Order: sequence, then structure tokens, then C-alpha cells
Amino acid sequence: MKNSDKVKWALLCSGKGNNVYDIINYYQKNPQQNSFDISLIIYESSDFSAIKIAKSNRIDVLQISRNTFKDSIEHQKKLIHEILSRRIDFIFLLNYKYLIKQEMLSTFPNRIINIHPSLFPSFLGTKTAIQDALAYGVKITGITTHIINHEYDKGIILNQVAIKINDNDNFELLYTKFRKKGFKIIVKTINKLTDEFQAIKIE
Repeated sequence: MKNSDKVKWALLCSGKGNNVYDIINYYQKNPQQNSFDISLIIYESSDFSAIKIAKSNRIDVLQISRNTFKDSIEHQKKLIHEILSRRIDFIFLLNYKYLIKQEMLSTFPNRIINIHPSLFPSFLGTKTAIQDALAYGVKITGITTHIINHEYDKGIILNQVAIKINDNDNFELLYTKFRKKGFKIIVKTINKLTDEFQAIKIE
């Protein structure tokens, strides 16, 4: 498959980028997964962990910080410009902490995907869903990937995976489970949407 025919993904990340690192590492070791490209990574944190592996795989990497813009509208106009200029097909939000505004939703309708560390509809609208599950004492939590809309932590569910909470689990132990299963559900979601998009293009 020619590079021009591949489905292009952008990854947006506000945190350290552990999932981004895991995803690039996986596809680097599994080149048969060649129907799409991770074409752009936009990050914010100064300790972003995936810069080196991204550049070694010739992925375009940009640091764009919200605090350098006067408001979220201007910030997302910059994101829109950079993403459109690279002809990106889908956007995946990975530990992304900002609400996507209407202009960006309209520019990429049903093309912006998020991962949330809970089983919808539990523990929504929070940045501490893992800690909240521990504090509440639930025995099963999990991860959801979904297409976003104008409401925070809402939209069409794509995939879900359950995670068991053991009596001796603390945040560190539970986070390790989330990272391992989160990576797998991200890969599953990317492959699912890529295959569906390719099928539509063929039709």
C-alpha cells in the first residue's frame, strides 16, 4: 500500500505520553499493521516520553502548549491548522485534558476519538477516574474508547474493557493494569476505525 493511500492518525497528548510510546513501539515491532500511519503527535508536557521513538520512526512531532494562547479557541485554531495541513483522517486524544470546542468538532466530525479510564457511564467528567474507583470501592472498573461530541465524556462508545480491582490494589498497581489494557484497546480502536474507513473508501 502506498503511503498516500494510508489512513492518517494524529495523537494529542497532555501528559507524559506513556501510551503514545507503547503504541509506536508496538507498530514498530509489527510492521504488517500497515494500513495507516501515525502521522502527527501533538504534545504539551516538557517531560513527554515518546519524542525520541517518534522521531526515530519519522513521525511529525509538535509541542503546542495551551498556556501560550490567550484562550482555548485560539489554541484549537492552531491545532486545526496543523492537523488539516497534514491531511489527517482521525485524531486520538490520549490523556488529553482540554474540552474540544465546536469549531474543531465541526472540522473533524466523528473523527475525534478519546480514551477514558472507566466503564461508561461510570466516573465521567473527572480527571481522577482511577482514584475515584478505588475510593468508591468498586470491584470492576475499566476503559472506554469513544467518539467525542460537545459534551464532556459523552459520545458513541467504540470499545470497552473491564479491569478487576483486587483488595490489595493501590493506585500504582491499578495504573499498571490500566496502561497494559489501555494500550491494547487503543490499538483495537485504531484498527477498527481504520478498517471501516478503508471499506468506505473502497465502496
